[in-house]
Amino acid sequence: MAVEALVVNAAVPRRARGDRAWGWVLPPLVLIAVLVVYPLVLVAVESVPAWGAVVGSSEFRDALVRTVQIAVSSTVGCLITGTFLAVVVSFVPFPGARIVAGLVDTMLALPSFLVALSFTFIYGTTGILRAGGFLTSPWAVVLAEVTFYTPFVMRPLLAAMSRLPRAQLDVAASLGAGPWRVLRQIVLPEVRPAMVAGGSLTLLLTLNEFGIVLFLGAKGTTTLPMLVHTKGIVMFDYPGACVIAVVQIALSLGLYAVLRLALGGRRARLD
Repeated sequence: MAVEALVVNAAVPRRARGDRAWGWVLPPLVLIAVLVVYPLVLVAVESVPAWGAVVGSSEFRDALVRTVQIAVSSTVGCLITGTFLAVVVSFVPFPGARIVAGLVDTMLALPSFLVALSFTFIYGTTGILRAGGFLTSPWAVVLAEVTFYTPFVMRPLLAAMSRLPRAQLDVAASLGAGPWRVLRQIVLPEVRPAMVAGGSLTLLLTLNEFGIVLFLGAKGTTTLPMLVHTKGIVMFDYPGACVIAVVQIALSLGLYAVLRLALGGRRARLD
């Protein structure tokens, strides 16, 4: 009997701790269910009748292809530009390097439509360059996204390059390695994880970019987010807009899962 009493007394605090834990867990779960899961379920249910008509249309296929093309092109441009600028700021001494690094942080806080607005003053029909034809092309959207999202690549690269041991670079240079060889064989391999992280984030963000495309109004640049806006707000085709929204969500989550698996596999190999 004494042993049973001890077991019961030991179990009571454990159950009490479990109840207190559920008291902390339940409010966030309820909040997520109400604000995230429930709206997504409504969107999925609303989209059921329109799947065949939307997915089979050339408008949807063109928007899907255009979305992927712009996202990939912008990400490649951000990787090239961000890597170049990070190398210059980190390894080429010049006055104002800290100011440039601070401007990178400032760009992260600005809304994307400001870049599109500045493009209208530069490339618009009444702008500085008056290249109105360029402003209405998909390349204007790509350039605007590269301009806005390059800091998302540059920031992690600057952090990674600041942790590189300078002695290693000095030894390589003393052994006769030129700047390009040092960059290719030492710097870039060391900062590759930061480059992959910044590029992955940029790809996800450009895949869902809406403000730049809407503000520029580029002809023939109907992306999936723009198509959701057109069908839902302009044409009042809510089932069609829900179909495209579900596809957009699935595309983003699928890409995120692939990137997580790839990064997780790479960490496992390193360990």
